[in-house]
This record gives sequence, C-alpha cells and structure tokens, in this order.
Amino acid sequence: MEQLDRDLFRGRCHDGIPSRAFGGQVAAQALAAACLTVPEDRTAHSLHGHFLRPGDTARSLVYSVERVRDGSSYLARRVTAVQGGEPVFTLTASFKRPETAGDRQPAMPQTPEPGTLPDMYKTWATNNPEDFAQAEFCRVLEMRYVPGPAEPTTPGLTEQKLWIRATERLPDTHVLHTCALAYASDLFLAPAVALPHQLPRMLRREPSSVFLTSLDHSIWYHRPFRADEWMLFAQRSPTAVDGRGLAFADVWSLDGTLIAHVVQETVIRPSRARHR
Repeated sequence: MEQLDRDLFRGRCHDGIPSRAFGGQVAAQALAAACLTVPEDRTAHSLHGHFLRPGDTARSLVYSVERVRDGSSYLARRVTAVQGGEPVFTLTASFKRPETAGDRQPAMPQTPEPGTLPDMYKTWATNNPEDFAQAEFCRVLEMRYVPGPAEPTTPGLTEQKLWIRATERLPDTHVLHTCALAYASDLFLAPAVALPHQLPRMLRREPSSVFLTSLDHSIWYHRPFRADEWMLFAQRSPTAVDGRGLAFADVWSLDGTLIAHVVQETVIRPSRARHR
C-alpha cells in the first residue's frame, strides 16, 4: 500500500478470475488502509464490505478512508476503493481497545489435520496446468482441502473445510495477520454455494457450469491468531435462491481456538448468464 495523503492510499491487485481483481485482496487492502489511520493499540474486530464493480488488474485502486468515529474504546472507518472515478468496493471497519472479559466458545469440529491431507495444488496442476500457472494466490498461501460429508448433515446444506496458512513466516504485526485472514477468507466461499452443481475450481477438470461473483463480505475477528499458522475454514452454505447464495465460515486455529467468522453473499447463475 502506497500512502498518497493523510487518508488516501493506492494499491494494485492480482486476478481472481482473468482480468478481475481478486476480491479478497481488495478487501485486505481496504482494511489495511483503514488500519493505517488508527492507533496501534486498536485492533479490527469486524468489517463489512460490498463489491460494486469488478476491479481492473491492469490499473491501480485508490482507497479513500473516512474517519467515521474516534471513541475512547471503539473506532470506525469507512473506506471506498475507486478506479477510473467509480467506486469498486466499499468497506466499513470497526476497531477496539482490548478488554479483559469472559471467554466462551464451542469445540472445534473433528477434522483431519493438514499434514495428513494431500496438496490440492498438485491436483490442480494435474487437472488444469494452465489455470494453475496463472493463479497468484498459490504463491502466498498453502491450502489443504477437506471434502464435505457424503450426505449433508442437514438436507439442503452444503459443507466443506479448508486449511489455509501463509507460505512464509510473517512479521509479528497484528495488522498484517488480520489483513492476511481477510485475503484468505474470500477463497472457496462462493464455491461452497455451488457445491450441488460442481466441485471447486482446483479439483475439477471440466469448465465451470455456473457464474459466481461476490456481492458482499463480512468478517468478525474474535481472538488473536497468526495467519502463518494453519487456520481451518469450516464452510457451509444453507441457502441459494433468486440467483443468490449465502455462505458462512467458522475459522479455527490448529489448537482449536475459534478466531473468526466470515459471511458472504454470492451471485450464482448458469455460466451463460453473466449479467449483474
């Protein structure tokens, strides 16, 4: 991120699908811009973003930060990512000072550990080497895939799990780990909506039968974590209707700590119908 002025920043994004900026990176950069305007003792506890237009990877994005509220405990920032004079993405993020309070969480779901699972990138490189070679996020993230149950635990519910971590050790800066999770959180949520129709892109040989694109994206951060250690994204999609699908992810650390929740609404249509 390049700082242009007090509350103005610029960044560039790589492809998610050809010629469209990867939504997770846009959200992560918008969050990074917001983080650069708050004191170091405040941490992001929630963000809510809306994808308005596809970002062009050939051009930079400008992130304008509005200081909505500066309270003694909570702060709020609104970020607008602009390209070619038009808003591409908007983000509202809330930050707070850490507190000592009660702590409760459910048990982590039983899941095979990442070291016991095959490298899904090898499968992708075998099934579609050209597509794999163009995927930028593979350079910065390790991933292991856990298929959902043979039969849904609840009729109409789709499920899958994904282990993710940064490929390299990251500095001990909570902002960077927060943004790294935001980057990773956009992966496979839309495909979770489409599971009744097809496997995720990395695991299939045939072309996509549906068109998917994110509409909005929310994250709630609960507890400290490191994005360079394995994180389990336990994903599920309870509904798809009206050309839209909803997906959730519970995010856990390897030791069973519940670190975040992610929610996303996605456009899902037959692949020939790409209007939005």
